Amino acid sequence: MAKNAVSLKNVTVQFGDFTALKNVNTVVEDIPESGEFIALLGPSGCGKSTILNLIAGFLKPTSGEVLVNDKVVEGPGSDRGMIFQKYSLFPHLTALKNVLFGLEIDRSAPGRSEQESSKLAMAMLERVGLTGHELKYPHQLSGGQQQRVAIARTLVLNPKIILMDEPFSALDEPTRLEMQKLIVELWHQIKPTIFVVTHSVAEAVYLAERVWIMSRSPGQLMYDITDCIPPSVGEDPLEAQKSANFGKGVKVVSDCLRKV
Repeated sequence: MAKNAVSLKNVTVQFGDFTALKNVNTVVEDIPESGEFIALLGPSGCGKSTILNLIAGFLKPTSGEVLVNDKVVEGPGSDRGMIFQKYSLFPHLTALKNVLFGLEIDRSAPGRSEQESSKLAMAMLERVGLTGHELKYPHQLSGGQQQRVAIARTLVLNPKIILMDEPFSALDEPTRLEMQKLIVELWHQIKPTIFVVTHSVAEAVYLAERVWIMSRSPGQLMYDITDCIPPSVGEDPLEAQKSANFGKGVKVVSDCLRKV
């Protein structure tokens, strides 16, 4: 029987008198050979980041259930990795030590040697294009390089689900486009399920194959768009945006956003 990567069942989240989410229901299937990439769009305060925090286990619903791999989420776990808007690196650790940190506290692989951990961390830094920067500290790295370290630190644990909360919004435009291409390539190589919160329609259409559009608060899932999102692996973001199919996807998503 097929498993679901993530399920939200009648999920409501309240913070005092404020209702962030109300009766949210959705399912994301577990697709082992490809994963799924979902982008979340909607007005500020509509609960996009709240959904990520629920899946990550940082937050519990006021009512309803959040399930990962058909099990109720009780808290954070190494099967889920979070990449934040701010790079969230340890300033006193090198790039290599930042990536190693996750491996050192990972309880899912007991008995892993220090040498094995170092080899995994080095391989992941190479994978994100940081060969030669392993011994640099965060202040010696550019913003894009710091975010690459954060991505490597998440991916080295081989999570089944990756949660990204506006991960590129603090970057300059050329670096942002470079990082968009990198994360699409890594998704197709590693095949996790990915959720990304963004405020950019073009970014959502380029990165994802499925776009969720949330209503104004209290947040509800208004649109679940799949059939007009073109594939983008291997394509430069600026080149992808020139295609007619990309323009069609942007128009459909933009039209739905205007209706919320």
